Amino acid sequence: MAAGSLLALIDDIASVLDDVALMSKVAAKKTAGVLGDDLALNAQQVTGVNADRELPVVWAVALGSLRNKAILVPAALAISAFIPQAITPLLMIGGAYLCFEGFEKVAHKFLHGAGEDAAHEQELVSALAAGADMQAVERDKIKGAVRTDFILSAEIIVIALGVVNEGGAAFGSQVAALVAVAIVMTIGVYGVVAGIVKIDDAGLYLSRRQGAFARASGGLLLAAAPRLMKALSVIGTIAMFMVGGGIIGHAFAPLHHLAEGAAAAVAGVPLLGRVLAALTPSVVDAVAGVVVGAVVLLVVSLVKRLRGRR
Repeated sequence: MAAGSLLALIDDIASVLDDVALMSKVAAKKTAGVLGDDLALNAQQVTGVNADRELPVVWAVALGSLRNKAILVPAALAISAFIPQAITPLLMIGGAYLCFEGFEKVAHKFLHGAGEDAAHEQELVSALAAGADMQAVERDKIKGAVRTDFILSAEIIVIALGVVNEGGAAFGSQVAALVAVAIVMTIGVYGVVAGIVKIDDAGLYLSRRQGAFARASGGLLLAAAPRLMKALSVIGTIAMFMVGGGIIGHAFAPLHHLAEGAAAAVAGVPLLGRVLAALTPSVVDAVAGVVVGAVVLLVVSLVKRLRGRR
């Protein structure tokens, strides 16, 4: 589950970086216009985003994650102490939101043509040409990633709370354990994310070294970086369905029993039984996440249409 949460976060940050890339490219062309269009274009060949904007974006989301956990840790302790029955419904709402976000991305890819994506890019370009604050636009994009982090952080905190509660630890120990989990998870997750988005910079550094092996390694990293980001985007969307569906499945007994029954049914397959039994619950969670996401998107779309008519 933690791996799925990491991939979902990487996917959301990658989505933010896509728009930041376009805005950075336009800004670079405007400020370096005296050196020709090629200067701005070549500055973007290594990565999709200007190097000086990659880590600030990750850092901004990481700070948002810490703020989320600063809210969630005391809230989780208070809910556990006074209204523990509210934890499950809140988690299910968060899981449904993740499924909705994942399905919305899939629906956008298949229901909206390249013309709409081009129109979105042109909208950003026009906004910058009209003097819009690029940092303000970037902050708006980052807010979406922080919202996704809030759901995933809530899941992590609640799971950690369940573990410390089972051990019967004192209240002070529970607080210390939750704070430690929050800090370690934030540093670990966003440290990995920062490393991923800087792979292309490492490749550029190696490609400029003297040795043939270093240059070859740098070339491989440069070629792999954009493909890796695209792959992580796809895997991250799948992870949203798995994490969201898993949250709902653990709270909704029939779905949980379905996953267990499916795993038991394939466990007897020769040679692959253990592998299939381990993978089946995740597949069931992902399918459930797709269904839930489709239903939530349908409801949200209907509500928007009704409001539009009014």
